[in-house]
Amino acid sequence: MQSVNPFSGEVVAEYQEHSWEEVDGRLVAAHRAFGDWRRVPFSERATVLRTAAKRLEARKDEFARLMAIEMGKPVAAGRAEIEKCAWVCNYYADEAEGLLADVLIPTERTKSYLHHEPLGVVLAVMPWNFPFWQVFRFLAPGLMAGNAGVLKHSSNVSGSALAIEEVMVESGIPDGLFSTLLIGSSMVNRVIEHPAVVAATLTGSDPAGRAVAAKAGSVLKKTVLELGGSDPYIVLADADVATAAATCATSRLINSGQSCICAKRFIVVEEVVEEFTRIFVEQMAAVVMGDPLLESTKLGPMARHDLRDELHSQVVRTVEAGAKLLLGGEVPGGPGAFYPPTVLAGVEKGMAAYHEETFGPAAAIISVASEEDAIEVANDSQFGLGSAIFSRDVERAEHLAATRLEAGAAFVNAFVASDPRLPFGGIKTSGYGRELADLGIHEFVNQKTVVVA
Repeated sequence: MQSVNPFSGEVVAEYQEHSWEEVDGRLVAAHRAFGDWRRVPFSERATVLRTAAKRLEARKDEFARLMAIEMGKPVAAGRAEIEKCAWVCNYYADEAEGLLADVLIPTERTKSYLHHEPLGVVLAVMPWNFPFWQVFRFLAPGLMAGNAGVLKHSSNVSGSALAIEEVMVESGIPDGLFSTLLIGSSMVNRVIEHPAVVAATLTGSDPAGRAVAAKAGSVLKKTVLELGGSDPYIVLADADVATAAATCATSRLINSGQSCICAKRFIVVEEVVEEFTRIFVEQMAAVVMGDPLLESTKLGPMARHDLRDELHSQVVRTVEAGAKLLLGGEVPGGPGAFYPPTVLAGVEKGMAAYHEETFGPAAAIISVASEEDAIEVANDSQFGLGSAIFSRDVERAEHLAATRLEAGAAFVNAFVASDPRLPFGGIKTSGYGRELADLGIHEFVNQKTVVVA
């Protein structure tokens, strides 16, 4: 297994894959550790999580550099990611006991209530785009709920995976309760089948989600899936166009455009599409690609060359189908998996950028005649992760966001972002189940009904 620097093309590190015997040993150890951890008081679990938060903060520069080298994230963005990981650790350390408290249910019985118990060892299959955050948003609630965890991370960020394990060990987690499995995708089914594993959570592609869900379903084990997205951002005729365009550009370029909840389809009512497009192109053009290890860099390389090539193919196919290329759209020469900020206008149904998830800094502008058309186009997608709507009529926009947009999240006059206090997840082929907040910690517990006669 290799980690390759997407900026230089150099091999960062090589890792020896775990044999099945090693994997089996880690799964058995996790199950054994779970037996004790489930009885540990919330206060002691919280101490481990708060210690982890402090260690993350203390090493955030180191880990930001690691992410920059492994997958191209600019160090400033990497530092912010580590700070968010510390936040989610502290959030669940503070809130888990209350979120998992017994819920009294009045009946004619002497006493009836809902009691929450941990399930056991949960397998997490995680992607490379947020190497630390994706893991901690599963790990923090899971550990506070009393579960154990094993991590199968993307092979190109194995260094990040091992760093997370190191942080948890240094924070006082019991031996074996959480560990990294250095394995390829071909071994995931065998891990799911293992009797020590009770459930799985995956963040990743649609095909990967289907494969994990199918295998888990065949052995009756629960899954939570957070898959792809092609988030629509609607700009209505009464919007503050300048603010909307700037917000949309910021969202499109988060993590070099490599985020499931980046804005991807910009659906603009025709009265303001010309103004929006002009400002949006200016905002996108102002962002310069650079070395992710430099503090000034806002847009680093994409994580791998094959991902860059796939995005370029989508852009080319969209232009060949009749869209206008307003910015970017050319693979730069020289080293690095760079792709420039790219803007496509006149995107219509049937084009690649209309239907497919563009996982990189390429934006599709879709002009529509009316608010109703905007809603129809926004929902005309297999995906349903995030969405946003821009309008000066906040009450009207909120109504549309709440009742008309088909997505797991709908933001008004802001770009979509995850928050430990808010449930996160999607519908349609963007997955099912929720992470974060109260819903996230409830996903992998037994909600047991207890009745006293």
